[in-house]
Amino acid sequence: MQLLVSPSNIDEARRSVAADIIDVKKPSEGSLGANFPWVIKEIKSFAQKPVSAAIGDFPYKPGGASLAAYGAACAGADYIKIGLAFDGASRARDMIAAVVKAVKDEFPKKNVVIAAYSDFKRMGTISPYEMAPIAAELGADIAMVDTGIKDNKSTFEFMNESDLASFTVTNTQLGLRTAVAGSLRFEDVAMLKRINPDIIGVRGMVCGGDRNSTIREDLVATALTMIR
Repeated sequence: MQLLVSPSNIDEARRSVAADIIDVKKPSEGSLGANFPWVIKEIKSFAQKPVSAAIGDFPYKPGGASLAAYGAACAGADYIKIGLAFDGASRARDMIAAVVKAVKDEFPKKNVVIAAYSDFKRMGTISPYEMAPIAAELGADIAMVDTGIKDNKSTFEFMNESDLASFTVTNTQLGLRTAVAGSLRFEDVAMLKRINPDIIGVRGMVCGGDRNSTIREDLVATALTMIR
């Protein structure tokens, strides 16, 4: 597993450089809130690691999503990540196709990450299980689960170990990598190692349990030690 850490600003990014992937987002704007392009550029300039950029928890707006995805790719992100904050397979198909085309036409080696929410039932959005085959068919690289509502409830409160293991295996069969996030805790690491997704995404874990606090270098190091 690779560790993806989500700093909210440049100072936090400097504390996160030990992670495998530095994920640029703006937690105040949502689960996958987008940060500024100049922040992506500056972090990319010093991180010496792959940089991921969230572009938002998007309603059904394929044009807006594709433009945001292209902007993140141009700003230097190696992984471009979008959350599908709506329901419906046909609409998901439109969104994913637009984002993949926006990135891959010019940056074929960059990674497109499509996120659906583990708490999709309470959000009224597309499920990860329905999203993943569409993402695979349309050329995305990674299927992700995250919590959409940030109220300290973990992904494991909505998808159990068996659910996530099955999701991971199915994604591998589809040719996708898997990312798991959503208020993950240190006590979840043993279970995550059994599930064995390609990437785990954390913020609160390395902020001392509060995603609105500040990332700590020592906790990033602890997380890396635990998942190796």
